[in-house]
Amino acid sequence: MLFRKAVVAGQFYPGAKEELDKELKTLIPVRAKKEAIACMLPHAGYMYSGRVAGETVAQTVIKDRAIILGPNHTGYGKPFSIMTRGFWETPLGPVEIDEPLACGLLKNSKYLQDDRLAHEEEHSIEVELPFLQYFRNNLRIVPVAFMSADLKALKAAGEEIGVYLSCAGIKEDVLIVASSDMTHYEPLKDAERKDMKAINAILALDADGLMDSVRKMEISMCGFAPVIAMISAAKVLGAKKGRLVKYMTSGETTRDFQSVVGYAGIIIN
Repeated sequence: MLFRKAVVAGQFYPGAKEELDKELKTLIPVRAKKEAIACMLPHAGYMYSGRVAGETVAQTVIKDRAIILGPNHTGYGKPFSIMTRGFWETPLGPVEIDEPLACGLLKNSKYLQDDRLAHEEEHSIEVELPFLQYFRNNLRIVPVAFMSADLKALKAAGEEIGVYLSCAGIKEDVLIVASSDMTHYEPLKDAERKDMKAINAILALDADGLMDSVRKMEISMCGFAPVIAMISAAKVLGAKKGRLVKYMTSGETTRDFQSVVGYAGIIIN
């Protein structure tokens, strides 16, 4: 049986189940939940971005199945990498890859490639899992990592996901999660200005506008690729708009406002 080991447990989040449970309880408030097609969550250490992720999942109906789209920070593996079988380890217990769903997506995509290497050391998907497991202990996932800036390909890959979910009659059963942090290591005012431009494009479900803003304003948003794919999939599935749940920066934790990282939680429906 293939097990993808947790690589940032004990670093980005607590490595022991009891400690992680306790921290998640402090990060995830009790909120009214609504159905969503997709959402965007940050993936930094919980001390920095956990409140954003927690507030977002608190307001989202977390389904038993999730397609999690993340950026590839490591440079290993294929540009559009999907894992189709096995388990992902977390302190809360193993998370099974939904093999039938993953294989269906792979078979019906011109872009996705079955690849484990891209996921071995990559944290962007792993960090999201405990937040989802908090609500669904029987969670099944399809992990996809992107290492591409090809707008046309990213949109097409997202559309393929949306078409498959729709044609398979399971669009109501699967939540699409895009993992991304926003501007990295810039003064607070600059980060906020750039991030709001990108966020407004996401809220409008404007993948072209997001890419244009990232390029022209040099926004160091690490997960623009999975977010573009998410937007494209969500539009196929009937999404009309996004809602910003929470935005904050690392400065609120470090008190260093000259070099912040931005975090946004967004729900798409």
